[in-house]
Amino acid sequence: MNAIIDLAGASGVAYRFRLWPEGAAHPPMAGNYACVRMHGERIEIMGVGDALDLSRLREELPKRVRDVEPLIYTRLNVARATRAAEHEDLVAKHGRLKVRTPA
Repeated sequence: MNAIIDLAGASGVAYRFRLWPEGAAHPPMAGNYACVRMHGERIEIMGVGDALDLSRLREELPKRVRDVEPLIYTRLNVARATRAAEHEDLVAKHGRLKVRTPA
């Protein structure tokens, strides 16, 4: 399991995400996230999203996602315009992951 992963968007730009360890606190900040499953050395991106408060993300993920206990990687990104642009670039390549509350 890598503490840091770089995910490329459809544009080819790579975005750096840090692992949010299970049980650790997360700052209540806005940003982007990726839910990931590992298959040996291969990373499966379940989906990406953005949130106004990443600290609440684990409880807001759909049950079907929580049930597979994904690794969650986050990228702090408070500026809404930048966060939205990065989110759209990542979604275009990896797919959107819906949560209960809007970002």
